Amino acid sequence: MRYSQLFGKTLREAPADADTANAKFLIQGGFVDQEMAGVYTWLPLGLRTLRKVEQIVREEMDALGAGELFMPSLQPKEYWEKTNRWEGVDILFKLKSQTGKDYALGCTHEEVVTPLARKFAVSYKDLPSAVYQINTKFRDELRAKSGVLRGREFRMKDMYSFHTNQEDLSAFYHRALEAYKKAFARCGLNVKVVQASGGIFTENVSHEFQALTDAGEDMLVACPQCDFGQNSEVATRKPGDACPKCQGTLAQMKGVEVGNIFDLGTKYSDAFDFDFTDEEGRKRRVLMGCYGIGTTRLVGAIVETHHDGKGVRWPKTVAPFAVHLVSLAGKDGEDILNVAEDLHADLERSGIEVLWDDRDASPGRKFADADLIGIPLRLVVSAKSLAEGSVEWKERRDADARLVPQQDILEAVQTFVHE
Repeated sequence: MRYSQLFGKTLREAPADADTANAKFLIQGGFVDQEMAGVYTWLPLGLRTLRKVEQIVREEMDALGAGELFMPSLQPKEYWEKTNRWEGVDILFKLKSQTGKDYALGCTHEEVVTPLARKFAVSYKDLPSAVYQINTKFRDELRAKSGVLRGREFRMKDMYSFHTNQEDLSAFYHRALEAYKKAFARCGLNVKVVQASGGIFTENVSHEFQALTDAGEDMLVACPQCDFGQNSEVATRKPGDACPKCQGTLAQMKGVEVGNIFDLGTKYSDAFDFDFTDEEGRKRRVLMGCYGIGTTRLVGAIVETHHDGKGVRWPKTVAPFAVHLVSLAGKDGEDILNVAEDLHADLERSGIEVLWDDRDASPGRKFADADLIGIPLRLVVSAKSLAEGSVEWKERRDADARLVPQQDILEAVQTFVHE
């Protein structure tokens, strides 16, 4: 990909009202464009990262045996009345059709997935089952802020599981928890799994996955030495107490909630009379679990935990490109462009995702943009490197650059990308 052909470019200045690192760098770096408070257009550069994040999540849900589907965002009022949430959920967007009917814009999908599953799971032989989607959600937030961390329109992966008994639900719940930890680790996040309240979803057991960052809105009581943690709103421990797991000293921390899981029990199956027939022919109520990951929020959390004063430092797994190629045309401009073009073609042929800054811009502007965008590896072709028969190699996480012989550069990049 040539940078000159990329839709959406870097801005010289960060937005004046950017209150978090992700708000600053995602907009300034040309990843997203803010349409209004809490609503963003994901530009090609940002969409590449979002898709990689969602693919990681998708792979971990598939590994659980869940089936992917896609449910409507426009939901009938009657479903929300059945669960007593039409008036009880203050963030619900409500629409009135010209036909006079009322609808909700989905902030979650229990009201859709439960009657859907009821059509297909009628016997114990149909259970357990699990389905998930990656879809757009809408929430009427009073204060949409912190960049993509709290929006009115956002992307989410939500999964729902259906079970015949508590033992089976608890086993799947634990497997989902471990899958979440793996997905977040693959995205480069240090996440605390904390006990939490069920909020508007359930009064049963629930856990939040909190990415530790000063930009977080949630206060945690957590252990610096192990994985124990609690949301301060439901904490049974306080900072300074001994950790119940490792006897370390608990501390107060801030986090961004990037995922949550809930044991729903029969709350929604009761609302929709969702029963199954057991082995003896008796009607029994289905038990449900719910599992959410905010994927656009996850991108924001990655930026919050992977940046410096110059810009983003993307983990390899979610970077929009693997390589940022920079050509600095000087007195040997034609030779430099020819070498850069050949290297760009060689990298693409070998399956390496590369963004080539082919603009007629100053070295300072190109280097500043490379740091801002934050691709893991920067390669520079210049008069200096050509004189050495080399390409300049600089990793975003490092301060210093080095020269790599041109004949070795392709193999070195392949090793770097796959290590």
